[in-house]
Amino acid sequence: MAGAVAVQLTPEEEKQTIREITAASEAHTKAGDTFYLITQRWWQDWLKYVNQSQTSVMNDGSFSEHHDSVGSSALMRPPSIENSDLIYETASKDSAKAIELQDTLVEGTDYILLPEEVWNQLYSWYGGGPILARKVIDSGLSQTELSVEVYPLRLQLHLMPKGDRSTIRISKKETIGELHKRACEIFDLKPKQVYIWDYFSRQKHALMNDMEKTLDDANIQMDQDILVEVINSNTGGCVGSVQENGSVDNGTLAVAASQSGLVTAGGLYANKYSSRNGNSESLQLQNSNVEKAFGSSGVSTRGSSCGLTGLLNLGNTCFMNSAIQCLVHTPEFARYFRDDYHQEINRQNPLGMVGELALAFGELLRKLWAPGRTPVAPRSFKAKLARFAPQFSGCSQHDSQELLAFLLDGLHEDLNRVKHKPYFKSRDADGRPDEEVADEYWANHIARNDSIIVDVCQGQYKSTLVCPVCNKVSVTFDPFMYLSLPLQSTVTRSMTVTVFTCDGSALPAVCTVSVPKQGRCRDLIQALSNACSLQLNEKLLLAEIRGHLIYRFLEDPLISLSSIKDDDHLAAYKIPKVLKKTKFLQLIHRRGEQGAGNSQSTMGWKPYGTPLVSPISCDDTITRGDIQLMVNKMLSPMLRTKNTEYTGINCSNAPVATSNQSHATRSTEVCADSDGADARQSYCGSLKPVTFQKLPLQLVDENNACIDLTVGEDKVVKLSSSSMSILVFADWSQKLLGSYDTSHLETLPEVCKYGHVSKKARTEPLSLYTCLEAFLREEPLVPEDMWYCPQCKERRQASKKLDLWRLPEVLVIHLKRFSYSRSIKHKLDTFVNFPVHDFDLTKYIANKNTPRQIYELYALTNHYGSMGSGHYTAHIKLLDENRWYNFDDSHISPINEEDVKSAAAYVLFYRRVHSDKSSASNGAYSTVECQNSHN
Repeated sequence: MAGAVAVQLTPEEEKQTIREITAASEAHTKAGDTFYLITQRWWQDWLKYVNQSQTSVMNDGSFSEHHDSVGSSALMRPPSIENSDLIYETASKDSAKAIELQDTLVEGTDYILLPEEVWNQLYSWYGGGPILARKVIDSGLSQTELSVEVYPLRLQLHLMPKGDRSTIRISKKETIGELHKRACEIFDLKPKQVYIWDYFSRQKHALMNDMEKTLDDANIQMDQDILVEVINSNTGGCVGSVQENGSVDNGTLAVAASQSGLVTAGGLYANKYSSRNGNSESLQLQNSNVEKAFGSSGVSTRGSSCGLTGLLNLGNTCFMNSAIQCLVHTPEFARYFRDDYHQEINRQNPLGMVGELALAFGELLRKLWAPGRTPVAPRSFKAKLARFAPQFSGCSQHDSQELLAFLLDGLHEDLNRVKHKPYFKSRDADGRPDEEVADEYWANHIARNDSIIVDVCQGQYKSTLVCPVCNKVSVTFDPFMYLSLPLQSTVTRSMTVTVFTCDGSALPAVCTVSVPKQGRCRDLIQALSNACSLQLNEKLLLAEIRGHLIYRFLEDPLISLSSIKDDDHLAAYKIPKVLKKTKFLQLIHRRGEQGAGNSQSTMGWKPYGTPLVSPISCDDTITRGDIQLMVNKMLSPMLRTKNTEYTGINCSNAPVATSNQSHATRSTEVCADSDGADARQSYCGSLKPVTFQKLPLQLVDENNACIDLTVGEDKVVKLSSSSMSILVFADWSQKLLGSYDTSHLETLPEVCKYGHVSKKARTEPLSLYTCLEAFLREEPLVPEDMWYCPQCKERRQASKKLDLWRLPEVLVIHLKRFSYSRSIKHKLDTFVNFPVHDFDLTKYIANKNTPRQIYELYALTNHYGSMGSGHYTAHIKLLDENRWYNFDDSHISPINEEDVKSAAAYVLFYRRVHSDKSSASNGAYSTVECQNSHN
């Protein structure tokens, strides 16, 4: 035990000592102070030990008076402090750097926080560990609140162009300069060569060039990606920048940065120091041009417009953020909560939340519609939500639709204008006209429920039950807040992957296979292996391609296929099965492009096509000529003509390289004709050029410098010891393109593109109208929900038919993507073709006196990934701009209307289109109104 005192104090003395230290330390807590986590279990044991009189300490460390019935003789002194249940088991107690807190800890339940002086005293008495220190930081919108940063930011660093990655922990109050410094230390880089970018969603949002700005001010979030970009001016910009789409722009960045004169000693643009140079305007203009040249995707979270304010993710709160943004951008709600709605708060409603939910939502809505785009942290709202709906507390992921249902119902009860609800006894139709019965039911409903939520979102069903025995018909009219529509479930999924060889034995082949929807990568690899007649001595290396680069290798066979989206691009590489100490050569294709508008400008090289992969043994000595030979072999099937520079030894019986060409682009469950493929495979090891064409290849070495492989073919190449990949650029000139048919590399199909699948697998996308018709279809009740027939006086399995009778101003439609079977949840990724405009529901209205019912989509939530570990976003149309935006927590970016539809759509928000244009325009919220009314 560390630091045990010579004389052990009594429990009462320990308690009094800790009480005095706590009172003294809490009086002067400030930002920068250190607090320590201690497990709640040990803390409770210590409380019981010292609480042998009448004084105890509460869970949060404060003291209170109460009587304890436990006798002092029965309580033993606690053992040493044991915090191991707060950290992952893989963490080492001996190394502070290796300690990682479990992600789902809750203060007061799993741990408490102790001031440094209190921890030091307890540690001197009991010892133990591991020591878990955390800093106090300023927080809140005004930065005047103090909080302990229990979970510092966890950032994923991506080094480009080498592709190495590293994960770091860093406080959100640290500066960009500190992040830049740590990135250089981790990857052993010179600061002058390094730029760092906000790489949210793996797209370049902003160059992080203000060295003194904090990561919090830069809107960097937990688990966000940071691009670490290496520029090497000594090689003429060979190693270049990663573009918005993830591709490498070699040369442009280094040249432009050098010409602008904006690079400081730290390797960052010096616009923040412009006033020192006496030429602020000129320097800012140059920096603007440089930023424009490189581009930054998305909309900045700083600005002056209204309605484009994001919500910070407080830890798996994307489900809440997406639902809130859709409600906030419902024009009727925006107008209502920005006016004086306080007089309608119902504080006496026993079904409500004393008006607190409505007040919290109204306050949050006003912040989101205020001028500017500084993201809002919805902590106060989440606290209210957790208080009234404990199921949404903590940091777990939840169902966005379940939250939405609770919010609509809770806001209605808090804003119900009816203070004293009258009682009405429901009457059956008994042959009366539907119009009379429906109006009676609706009047009774409004007499008890009258709020802005009812005004905007509530409609009315007609429900018809028919007894199967006596044919008794029961008709009722019930209110609804939203429609939950079923989706057609499928158990399999079609996936398209292009298969490449590493030895030049065949052309690339496009394969479409059927795999289990809830399957894993091993299922996809097995299906591809069967379709491509994989040999016993071969295996497939699966990779995801983004921006003409290998984004990741899918080597883990247990990776869920649900993590692979339909619009992703996959490649599979045939490699030998028995490989020891192997690295993979990645051949990245680049094509020459002239500068825009100037035929005399310097040619730049832009990545294109699909990378090729070939294994390289680490035990062999590899020369520049060996790499030339390997690349020649990989590209040999694409030679346009069979020339004398390339011959196959002992391959006279094998099919020529172009024999499979007619099969290469065929989408089928059998990739290509396998006739002769086995023979070809047996000879591929002997396929060796006698003489080969020297291709314009450049190898990126471990110093990020480019080596010209057209010279010094006998020179040995030093392989990087820190990376598993060897990056080689192939620069395709127009002349070289004339010698090869690279069309096989240029088009990599999506995993699943609707409307572009094979005839065998082609089906019409599921229509939203079809889902609605399935919802309204007459069906027998399930046995668990039998109906009591008033005529038979028994419970019967009646048939039930729903019809729409009265539609609301705003129609919310929930697509039931989550299914439940024996307590197991599954997600349906079915694509639903829903209309954005002219959603005509007229024929589905049972009340034939209703005028034409046309709706238009203005918002929706999306769910990506699998259940429990997915991510929610929202697509929202700003009506005054007539433009769609993607709301991804704190990041907001414009999108095209055609991109609104996807298989991720979950909850749809439609507004009624009025024939009177003036009445329709009243719902739109103008920017001018927004800016002038937020106070």
